[in-house]
Amino acid sequence: MDEVQKGLAIARLEQAEQCLKSARILVDNNDYKGAANRSYYAIFHSMRSVLALDGKDFAKHAGVISCFRKDYIKTDQLPVDLSAIITSAFDVRSDCDYDDYYVIDKDEVTEQIENGERFYSVVKKYINVRVNSDR
Repeated sequence: MDEVQKGLAIARLEQAEQCLKSARILVDNNDYKGAANRSYYAIFHSMRSVLALDGKDFAKHAGVISCFRKDYIKTDQLPVDLSAIITSAFDVRSDCDYDDYYVIDKDEVTEQIENGERFYSVVKKYINVRVNSDR
């Protein structure tokens, strides 16, 4: 991997971290739908940070998710439980953003944020190992 790929991976990981910070602020201000959205995007940007290491990216969320699962989870480079976190976050975010009558409570969104934090933490460790082993 080249320096541009490393830099992009780190930038996307920083974006994921910022989304988690925003999610915590939003939940503290009772904006649970907004917090769920930011939690999902923390996961999404984390996935894209991993893909950047290998020069991959996709125009659609489904492409990012599919490639991430196929190339990193199914190959045991990353834990299989991340797949369920992706599904849950995607579904909750979609419901929050597009279903006018969907209601999410504090406990549900707190779980989404905790899942996002776990996902981010695992990906951050993975990226650090890959970036530092390539020197």
